[in-house]
Amino acid sequence: MTLPFTPRPSQREILKYTGGTLGISAVPGSGKTHTLSALAAQIISSGQLEPEQEVLIVTLVNSAVDNFSARIGEFIQARGLIPQLGYRVRTLHGLAHDIVRENPPLVGLDKKFSIVDETASSSMIADAARAWVQTHPDFLDQYLSTALDDYQTRRVRDKDWPQLIETLASSFIRSAKDRRLTPDKLRIALDRQPAPLSLAHMGLDIYSDYQRALAYRGAVDFDDLIRLAYEMLDTSDELLERLRYRWPYILEDEAQDSSDIQQAILGMLAGDSGNWVRVGDPNQAIFETFTTANPELLRAFIRNNKNIPMPESGRSQPSIINLANHLIDWTMTEHPVPEARDALSPPYIQPTPEVIRSPIRQMTQAVSS
Repeated sequence: MTLPFTPRPSQREILKYTGGTLGISAVPGSGKTHTLSALAAQIISSGQLEPEQEVLIVTLVNSAVDNFSARIGEFIQARGLIPQLGYRVRTLHGLAHDIVRENPPLVGLDKKFSIVDETASSSMIADAARAWVQTHPDFLDQYLSTALDDYQTRRVRDKDWPQLIETLASSFIRSAKDRRLTPDKLRIALDRQPAPLSLAHMGLDIYSDYQRALAYRGAVDFDDLIRLAYEMLDTSDELLERLRYRWPYILEDEAQDSSDIQQAILGMLAGDSGNWVRVGDPNQAIFETFTTANPELLRAFIRNNKNIPMPESGRSQPSIINLANHLIDWTMTEHPVPEARDALSPPYIQPTPEVIRSPIRQMTQAVSS
């Protein structure tokens, strides 16, 4: 069937996909959203899906959900089909919510459970952190420098320390939930340690208070949703098989920012012989610094499965492309910190073939050169 756009060489290869696992390393400006949308529309229009089945598209942020939905709808409409049918676009949190809503009592939730948003969650963690600081007034003493004067010491105690504890607690709780560790599991693990870990016990105390506050409200936070979705899939074969049938194709966008638990959830839904396409740019893993995202997960998936690079970029001028490629080489061979030399990796960025560029794009490059 004729496509409503002229695909680049790598896009043509990807659109030959018919099933199985596929890893795609996509450079900036390679058109990965356009390509995944076209692939979803292609699967839907092929007649492979039963009426109750959908292509599942998982992306990173809510704005991308709307973008994907609109593009897939346009591609499907161009094929003479009805948009909004045969596909579901979700963030990981949205997908986890769909899964947990299938049977909340399976993980100990009321059918009318509520979800606290990030603002409410942050406020509750802050309350728990402040309460912990007030009940442990001497904990800071072991970390205070004797070089501080009275004014500096008061500032640390009254402002800097409470803010630091709140930040540490937030990171601790998110990391624990990503690793599927409840307060009870953490307490058992800490009790087995040969020496006391005071900061870990601090995190556990605040985590426990926060979870009690959620339970009092009959609520969960977004990270709980993901953890509970994993637990449901891991313990209910009936639910897992039902969802595998409902979503026989999984297309994952921005997979460089996938976490262990996201990979585990999508891996269970795909199954050992399922249809799972993962697209991302490991060189753009910006969420790694403040979430539990890990670009090495995508790199390993690409190495261990059939893969197609998307190196053609229609976004940047040749000078920018050359600089970006040089940075990849420099990082891999000359970075002064050896441990950082695997932070960037090929594919190298290539300009879009001349015959595919739009007339406006060609004119812009001609003027700039």
